[in-house]
Amino acid sequence: MSESELHLAKAPIVEAVVDIDCDMPPAFDLTALEGKACEKYRSEYPKFRAQFLEQHSFESKSHEPAKHSARRTIQAFQFQHDDEKQLVQIRAQGFSFNRLAPYTSLDGYLSEIQRAWKLFVEIAMPVQFRTVRLRYINRILLPMTGGRIALDKYIQVCPRLPDEDTMEFASFLNQHVAVEIGTGYQVNSVLTAQRSQSEKLPIIFDNCVVAAEPGDPQDWDSILSKIQSLRDLKNRIFRNTLTDTCMNLFQDQD
Repeated sequence: MSESELHLAKAPIVEAVVDIDCDMPPAFDLTALEGKACEKYRSEYPKFRAQFLEQHSFESKSHEPAKHSARRTIQAFQFQHDDEKQLVQIRAQGFSFNRLAPYTSLDGYLSEIQRAWKLFVEIAMPVQFRTVRLRYINRILLPMTGGRIALDKYIQVCPRLPDEDTMEFASFLNQHVAVEIGTGYQVNSVLTAQRSQSEKLPIIFDNCVVAAEPGDPQDWDSILSKIQSLRDLKNRIFRNTLTDTCMNLFQDQD
C-alpha cells in the first residue's frame, strides 16, 4: 500500500524520522565539523545546538573512598527551523531528518532530505551508509465510555487480559520485533497506553522499519529506493495493526 492510498485527513503522526547510519572515516572528529556544518545549514536551519553524552564511572576499593570520573562526548549537531518543527542532525553515527507535527507526506520532504543528506556527505565524508531507518511516532486518541474501552474495536494486534470480566487495563506495552521475509527489512512496532484524559485513551504507536544494506553514500537513488520501500512496509504495518473503526478516526467528521 502506498502512502497516497493511506492519505489521512487527520494523521496522528507526532514525529517522523529518517535515520541513515554510516561508517565514518577512521580519523572522523565530529567536533571539528561544527563550523563547516553551521555554515552549510544555517540558511534553512538557523537554530543550532549540540547534543552531548555524559558517562560517569565509580571505582571503589575496600577501605578507600570511591573514585569518580566523568567523560563528556559530543553525539550530534542539531539544526532546527525557527519554528522547531523540522531539524537535521549530524550524528557521530550518521545523519537524521526529523519532522514534527504538522506532517504532510513523505513525498513533500524528500527533496529537502536529499539536499540535507548531500551536504552531510560533503561535510562528513562517510565511507558507506550501513542502514536506512524510517520511524513514525503516532499518538492516537481512542474514545472511552464510562472510563472503559474495548481495545479490539480499534486495534487488530491487541493485548489481552487473562480475565477480561474481572480486570481492566491500567496500562500496557505491546511490542513486536520481526523481519520481512522477502526483503530482510527489520520491524519494531510498539503500542503503549498513556494516562486517560477526558474520556480519551491516548495510545502511542511507534512504527519503525529498517533496511540494513550497506551502500555508497553518493548513490542517492539507492537510498531513496530503500526509503520508499520502507514507507510501503510501515504503511502496511500501520493499516494491519489498526481496525477500520480506528482508521475512521483519522478522517474529517464534518
